[in-house]
Amino acid sequence: MSPSAADSALICTVDVVLMTLQQNALHVALLRRERAPFAGVLALPGGYIHAHEDADAQASAARVLRDKAGLQSPYLEQLATFSGPARDPRGWSLAVAYCALVPPEVLAGAPALTLAPVAQLPPLPFDHRAMVDAAVARVRSKSQYSSMPVHLCAEPFTLPQLQAVYETVLGEPLNKVSFRRKMDELDLLEPVPGALQTGGAHRPAQLYRVRAAYRGRLSLSARGL
Repeated sequence: MSPSAADSALICTVDVVLMTLQQNALHVALLRRERAPFAGVLALPGGYIHAHEDADAQASAARVLRDKAGLQSPYLEQLATFSGPARDPRGWSLAVAYCALVPPEVLAGAPALTLAPVAQLPPLPFDHRAMVDAAVARVRSKSQYSSMPVHLCAEPFTLPQLQAVYETVLGEPLNKVSFRRKMDELDLLEPVPGALQTGGAHRPAQLYRVRAAYRGRLSLSARGL
């Protein structure tokens, strides 16, 4: 086979580790594959890069989520590149993996998706398990010093609700005063005018939303929680 023919056989795809919260745990969204290889097996949403349609790999990932999961532009971050001759039985392949975060309410309209806890994943094809592990490590690491967990929280929310999301992602309790100081430092939240959460034994709590400047991206801090 000539070098040009070998190059043309390269498989180039994107795969998305789409995560949300359910039952106080991180879950990843999976789809059953419709075609071989591994037809009928649960896998990460993925697909070929369309060279004549997609502006870049991130556009490919957004298209895959739109077409296969019915989702519009969640938080997307490039994770890593996975490549080699052994990861796909069809031949030498390269996959650009992305991490996406959405509140659980967003997935209510995506019945084709199966949510699996990241701590109890079913057997996954290709190297999708390695992708999930890399995404979980990335999210937990960046949650120490960024606004990443806010993309798992449906708006509007109270500060205690947001703190609970951070604690679920990090797997540890956080000091209330330190957490609120960190949110002030990140400067990503704004109060919803006149909106309070009422009911229960506690006094009404202010509801917040993410500032427009940080929708779809992160606010970073120089130090961790």
